[in-house]
Amino acid sequence: MNTTKFSVMDASKAFKKSRTTIYEALKNGELSRDHDGLIDLSELIRVYGNPIGVQSSTRTEHAQKNVQVHVQSEVENVLKDQISLLKNQLDLANQREKALMQHIEDLTHRIEFKGQLEQSTIENEEHKVPTPNNSTMTTDPRPEPDPKDDGLTTPVEKENKRIPVPEHVEQEQPKRGWLSRFFLPNG
Repeated sequence: MNTTKFSVMDASKAFKKSRTTIYEALKNGELSRDHDGLIDLSELIRVYGNPIGVQSSTRTEHAQKNVQVHVQSEVENVLKDQISLLKNQLDLANQREKALMQHIEDLTHRIEFKGQLEQSTIENEEHKVPTPNNSTMTTDPRPEPDPKDDGLTTPVEKENKRIPVPEHVEQEQPKRGWLSRFFLPNG
């Protein structure tokens, strides 16, 4: 017999009620039986309160201990699952942080390298000595404007590029209807 279910006789002993009283409660709908014909402990407690007597308290304590142990083990399992999930999330967050810190360090090195490169280019341009080919030193990064045509000089002749045209071009055949394709000769 399950410890959380009682027969009518066991319920009458545990709760100090007559069997007739329990049968009347079942008939009136105050109590309900399970499909196996037994009455659940929670139903009896709901209607009659806590059980009275040594035998019933032993059953109740045993049932309560089983429920407590079961609930406690379920809570422990849920907590263990949550702890492992949180550990995994923490590990992933630490990996992301490490990768981002490395990325920041790389970007910082690039910025420093670019600053050093620009400074060395400026220093090289300052120390540049004019040569016969390069008599003026240009520091203006803007491109020089194209010389305008003043009309006084003759333009430089450019190569004349011609598009080749075939000497003889055949005319297209006039379009024909659908039936004429079958009944007229091909021309």
